[in-house]
Amino acid sequence: MIRVLVAPDKFKGSSSALDVAEAVAAGVRRVLGEATADGRPGCEVVCLPMADGGEGTAGCFVAAGFTARPATVTGPLGEPVDGPYYRRGRAAFVELADAAGMTLCGPGLRPLDATTAGVGELVRAAVRDGADHVYVGLGGSASTDGGVGLLAALGGRFLDAGGRDLRPGGGHLEDLCTVDLADVWRSTDGVAVTLVADVDAPLLGPAGAAHVFAAQKGATPQDVDRLERGLARLVDVAAATYGPGYREIADRPGAGAAGGAGYALLAALGAEYRSGIEVVKELVGFDAYARSADVLVTGEGRVDEQTLRGKVVAGVAQTARTLDKRLLVVSGRCDLPAAALQGLGVEGAVSLLELEPDVRRCMTDAAVLLERAGALLAERHLRGASLQRGVGVAG
Repeated sequence: MIRVLVAPDKFKGSSSALDVAEAVAAGVRRVLGEATADGRPGCEVVCLPMADGGEGTAGCFVAAGFTARPATVTGPLGEPVDGPYYRRGRAAFVELADAAGMTLCGPGLRPLDATTAGVGELVRAAVRDGADHVYVGLGGSASTDGGVGLLAALGGRFLDAGGRDLRPGGGHLEDLCTVDLADVWRSTDGVAVTLVADVDAPLLGPAGAAHVFAAQKGATPQDVDRLERGLARLVDVAAATYGPGYREIADRPGAGAAGGAGYALLAALGAEYRSGIEVVKELVGFDAYARSADVLVTGEGRVDEQTLRGKVVAGVAQTARTLDKRLLVVSGRCDLPAAALQGLGVEGAVSLLELEPDVRRCMTDAAVLLERAGALLAERHLRGASLQRGVGVAG
């Protein structure tokens, strides 16, 4: 009997991590059959949805015993939205996408005006509810405001030359003259914060929040330059007010996550940065599941260079190497060359675009195609009694 652990991330825009896992598992079972109590060979498949700190991470916290607490907060464009926070014991989890995500903007992305205020309101609600350790999942943000909205909701003051509060959004950070974090520290005194992210980008520069991520939030090249200047102004004023450490923090891994919200958490709240996939693996007890499996199957919507920097596939691959487990990957699209996949320890990989070249159909028919992908991986790599490792990743 072959024991298979299917542990993918979501395929953004089409399928949740659970839907992906169940579809792939169905394909594996269709080919290998299910093991029976009387000893008939087959497979035992376990589904374990994963996340990396981006959208969908809340589901993993819920699976680990956190429960949702309803709240109504300020959305990314200023309108009220229902965005829960999650509690277990004295800990809480806040998913940025629930309050400041692009999906809340509909077709009307406004990259210069979008705010993270609602995220700060969720943190504030969790702290008032008794949480003394808040995890904040950063991913899917519509904003590039450097976390100023988040901190303002916790009592921070961000003023222009006339002593007026800045308008919401990163497009107005160039006007910043005064930063006052005293009330932020009072409102979060005694609270530990963990930044849970799927990227390790710095705040500024060509690898930073504006240049890498703002375009996907609707920013034009001119907007990107304006947002970069605004974030740099934020660092300048914070460092002039509170010391050079605030400039050094801008270069830390995760400072550029979620349009610079990572910088706000690291600098103002003293947050600990942790890779989202590592946090999720701990929460769900991933290593224990992996030890009992013969083969790990993981995946995400797009496997590319970003995959190598803390995404689910890389995190699962690390465990596979540590435990000497076989590793198969399914994706919507794979842009990594075979050598890079081999470097991760991937034995076999299938993308939905190999099965269906029409991207739109890959989105609308994802469940059917994911089941076919699971079956194809099983046919190529798992059929038969042998558990010897295969070679190559072409299929």
